[in-house]
Amino acid sequence: MKTTAHPEAFHSRPATEIAGQLGVDPQQGLSTEEAEARLERFGPNAVTAPSGPGPLLRLLRQFHDPLIYVLILAGVVTAAFGGYVDAGVIGGVVVLNAVIGFVQESRAQRALEALSRMVPLEAIVLRDGALRRIPAVRLVPGDVVELAAGDRVPADVRLTDVRLAEVDESALTGESVPVLKSADAVVEEAVVADRTGCAYSGTLVTRGWARAVVTATGGATELGDIQHLVATAEVVATPLTRKLARFSRQLSVAIVAVAVAAFALGVFRGTPVPEMFTAVVALAVGAIPEGLPAAVAIVLAIGVVRMSRRGAIVRNLPAVETLGGTTVICTDKTGTLTQNRMTVTAFAVAGRVVSPAEARECLVAGVLCNDARIGEGDPTEIALLESALAAGLDPEAIRAAAPRTETVPFESENRMMTTVHGAVGYLKGAVEEVAARCADESTPDGVRPLDAAALDRVHRELTGRGLRVLAFARFTPGSAPTLLGLQAMHDPPRPEAVAAVAACRSAGIDVKMITGDHAGTARAIAAAVGLVDTPSAARVLTGAELTELPEAEFDDAVAATQVFARVSPGQKLQLVRALQRRGHVVAMTGDGVNDAPALRRADIGVAMGRNGTDAARQAADMVLTDDDFASIEAAVREGRSVFDNLRKFIAWTLPANIGEGMVVLVAIVLGATLPIVPVQILWINMTTAVFLGLTMAFEPTEAGIMGRPPRPPKRPLFTAALLRRVVLVSLLLVVAAFAAYRAELAAGLSLAEARTSAINVFVGVQAAYLLSCRSLDRPVLLAWPGRSRMFALGVGLTAGLQLLLTYVPVMNTWFHTAPVGVRSWLWVLGAAVVAFAVVEADKLIWHRVAARRGISSGREGGALRAR
Repeated sequence: MKTTAHPEAFHSRPATEIAGQLGVDPQQGLSTEEAEARLERFGPNAVTAPSGPGPLLRLLRQFHDPLIYVLILAGVVTAAFGGYVDAGVIGGVVVLNAVIGFVQESRAQRALEALSRMVPLEAIVLRDGALRRIPAVRLVPGDVVELAAGDRVPADVRLTDVRLAEVDESALTGESVPVLKSADAVVEEAVVADRTGCAYSGTLVTRGWARAVVTATGGATELGDIQHLVATAEVVATPLTRKLARFSRQLSVAIVAVAVAAFALGVFRGTPVPEMFTAVVALAVGAIPEGLPAAVAIVLAIGVVRMSRRGAIVRNLPAVETLGGTTVICTDKTGTLTQNRMTVTAFAVAGRVVSPAEARECLVAGVLCNDARIGEGDPTEIALLESALAAGLDPEAIRAAAPRTETVPFESENRMMTTVHGAVGYLKGAVEEVAARCADESTPDGVRPLDAAALDRVHRELTGRGLRVLAFARFTPGSAPTLLGLQAMHDPPRPEAVAAVAACRSAGIDVKMITGDHAGTARAIAAAVGLVDTPSAARVLTGAELTELPEAEFDDAVAATQVFARVSPGQKLQLVRALQRRGHVVAMTGDGVNDAPALRRADIGVAMGRNGTDAARQAADMVLTDDDFASIEAAVREGRSVFDNLRKFIAWTLPANIGEGMVVLVAIVLGATLPIVPVQILWINMTTAVFLGLTMAFEPTEAGIMGRPPRPPKRPLFTAALLRRVVLVSLLLVVAAFAAYRAELAAGLSLAEARTSAINVFVGVQAAYLLSCRSLDRPVLLAWPGRSRMFALGVGLTAGLQLLLTYVPVMNTWFHTAPVGVRSWLWVLGAAVVAFAVVEADKLIWHRVAARRGISSGREGGALRAR
């Protein structure tokens, strides 16, 4: 919906004229009543994604798969040869598969929509003369908004007041360099990239501050079309899913080739063509793991849900896969390792620690050079207000007596904030930055030349106690500032972060702290949270020292350092690249707009959901809702568990599929009657894959999972140990099914009864092997991961379905089965116990072989490790 008849003219006319056209006073904003009326008129500030395929088309799309085509063809040919019941069962399986896929796709779509609402975009808007924070979706044309560094522009706007503002418009124009903005009009012919007086929805403010009038919202914005494309973009497959899809294709080609050869062999021997066609269809349908990629996606999706319960919102599935292999975590300090509850505990004036009463001017500066209110705002600025209150000052009275006339917001590049109050101004920021601009300092007896040595001494004393120190100065326009003093504050470590750091270190994950604080403060906090044993043991590199490092030494120095202090956001990107060059899988935390490049470059970018900027959240793979380092550790633990469960599922499903194909192939080669026919194989696939295999997605985390070293990044998914296990279990399935089938025929049972026994034995061995798969590399009774309701439920449902298949007459008709006696069930029990014992013995043997080779049980080596 367009908000005006001539939106192209906004950039070419004065801002005051635009405000008048939109009916708003830039100093007061819209009234609440007018804003609500406009919201009703123009609708919410959101792009409505183009409607996707309807339910019917999405259902039909489930049939668009080569393997489904094979099944449909098999059903048609089977019906043509008179096998109407078999054809009906095949058709029922095809429809059931489509329905399951349709339901899963619908659930996935709803889950994605829910996730997209978990981190809403907000805006600072001027209404009824007061600034307030509202959801950006409620913005309307004519609203007056404020923008600061790190904000995402919430709508198309005409700038009215600009202070050193720069905007990254690359998402819209492709221009990689941020654009310096002004309130000036430009020529009407100017393209979007040259409209310096406007800012557009979806772009990022990288520097400075601005006030602006909203000119277009929702679909009327310049970025509307791009947002439509993003909303309908297809999700990129994860590396793991691509590997599995490639493996499935390669296996499918091999199986089709074997099936063609088997068909030719059977026909050459004189077997009727319809019978051979049935046999090779059974071979192909049984052996191809057609549901593997979809099942893996389900396992990953369940991992996403589990992580969200731990306070970690995963924005894309590859993050789940990568988290399990993280080798280095680079974390912020404030709010992540610490509680972000600042309390001023010390003051220093003229090079010595003083009482609050002696630091009155410093306290006043902390009130005026401050954007917070008591209980609302940045924790550091709130602490400054609280320290003034504790000293008996009234922050509101101080502000009323010296109203602010100009502001230069805090910038990460110079680590300072400046405010002007008529004839006097104040600076607040890092000690080095503020002191470098001061020639004099205030003392109880007046003003004297700055004693840099005394300042440095007291600064080191305060930071050595783990305190964060800010310097304050006063100036008059046109003159050099005078240093007023220091305020030092304490931010206690999070108790849960201390435990999480210890867990990461025991898991072989290197934790590095990156902070803008002074080296002394960083060193003390590093010891407090357990990154190092004592402050003196911490190796600290500052941003300045990183700049001076020779290129040849840079990577080694970064790898050997635990703490990086006074590091600019831009240097985070250098740290990520250095660690990745050494083969590490890097998780990087960040909250600022300038952290976005490092977050995007890292293998896992982790943004702060509570105090982070929109830019950081958009660049990250994962968002922490509580900004807590313990949530990162929990997400890594969950990532390892997810990868464990993926390996377990793969290790279980491949032998089942290959075993089914081998049963048919052996029968064809021997010229024997098939022990299991196609509809029975379809039954096995349909029931066991859903009720047995997918229980692996809900397996609890194994004990000691954070005691293992990280999974090597280049380790293949299908290791030699996994392939060995697949071959062993496939042979067990074939031998057990054939032995039961032949024994029942030899005992005088009918063909239907013998095949029923073979089916039940096959499913029984699969259930026993599922129990073994609860721990892949150690005997399951020794490494019991705990009770699993889903496992018990899955086995129980499978057993019930097998009883229905065996004893219900209509099932006997559809699936060519027959009721069997106790003897057959003893075959099932015996085969399951023997298979379980053989697999467990295999684990034990190879576990001991690995130990003799000097590979500990906690390493992946030659042992089969689920990660």
